[in-house]
Amino acid sequence: QVQLLESGGGSVQAGGSLKLSCAASGDISSNCEMRWYRQAPSKERELVSTINRAHTTSYADSVKGWFTISQDNARHTLYLEMNSLKTEDTAVYYCASGRLGKGWRCEYVYWGQGTQVTISS
Repeated sequence: QVQLLESGGGSVQAGGSLKLSCAASGDISSNCEMRWYRQAPSKERELVSTINRAHTTSYADSVKGWFTISQDNARHTLYLEMNSLKTEDTAVYYCASGRLGKGWRCEYVYWGQGTQVTISS
């Protein structure tokens, strides 16, 4: 089992910054990426960023250059630093962790409760 707890959300004006944290505990798979997702009202959940144990990262095009994902070496804490925030970044942000499933594919079954990010114009 894995427990994930996000923090760091809040309300800021457009152009501001926030840094989200995700405290992870339990049996975290070293074979799976850690991920940040977000879900805005009335929209589907969106994959925002990923990081693997080698610290290789990926970003959605909508946040590339503005957001930075990182993790501590023990993978106990995942971060998402968000700069130059826009109103369209308003969403609930979730961190997610995977486990190996069928075919050695990662299944993202562990989720935090989410942290609200609200950007005002």
